[in-house]
Amino acid sequence: MFNLTPVVRVLLIINVIVFLITNYLFANGIIIEQFGLHSFLSDKFNPIQLLTHMFLHANGNHIFSNMIGLLVFGPMLEQAWGPRRFTFFYFFCGLGSALLFSGVNYFEIHDVYESIQDYRLNPGFDNFSAFVDQHAVSYYERLVPFIEKFKSYPNDSKNIQDSLAIANQIFTNQVDEPMVGASGAVFGVIMGFGLLFPNTELFLLFLPIPIKAKYLVIAYGAFELYSGVYRTQTDNVAHFAHIGGMLFAFILIKYWDSQRKTFY
Repeated sequence: MFNLTPVVRVLLIINVIVFLITNYLFANGIIIEQFGLHSFLSDKFNPIQLLTHMFLHANGNHIFSNMIGLLVFGPMLEQAWGPRRFTFFYFFCGLGSALLFSGVNYFEIHDVYESIQDYRLNPGFDNFSAFVDQHAVSYYERLVPFIEKFKSYPNDSKNIQDSLAIANQIFTNQVDEPMVGASGAVFGVIMGFGLLFPNTELFLLFLPIPIKAKYLVIAYGAFELYSGVYRTQTDNVAHFAHIGGMLFAFILIKYWDSQRKTFY
């Protein structure tokens, strides 16, 4: 059914083995804490995570969707470029996606940090409620009992101290939340496929008519850009990692094309 090429096969095997090891032989959380990609602002950040995060996945659906993308679009690129160039392309896109994601994440987390600094200077119920609405909607249900208590006794010193502790914990949770998955590299592969084979018609499971690869790539890119810009706090998908993979794929392929067209 699929023409499995050597590098794609190796990537599939490594990803599946790592997934099985981390989910069934070891505590998944511990492995992801060590090797998932953390924010540059986190004490848990390690440069090696820029590479290792690409081989970790949160759950079965996560790895399945990524590996299907690699399996469908990767072999034709490897056949066109050869194993060495395809391998370089895959990791270039993965690293590029990690850098773009980390850059965006830095500014997002820094905004939370600035809000906490402001709250430390002016603690109180109204400011705490505003902080939660702006930076911690996903925590709201768990915080309802405390919010109700704080609202009833806004001048209570213990409530104020507890609110400061909660705000600090929310920042810590966000800055230490790791990003995992091969999505950035796989979205780079999808972009590469769209650029090399733009008029190839594809059939999607949810769409009964064929769609050309170039239109699929445009749709993917537009959706990820919209989702990244207007991402809600309950959306745990790293949309800017996907955008980064596609962007770095575009840059690299255009660079290769310019080199091929240069004559001396």
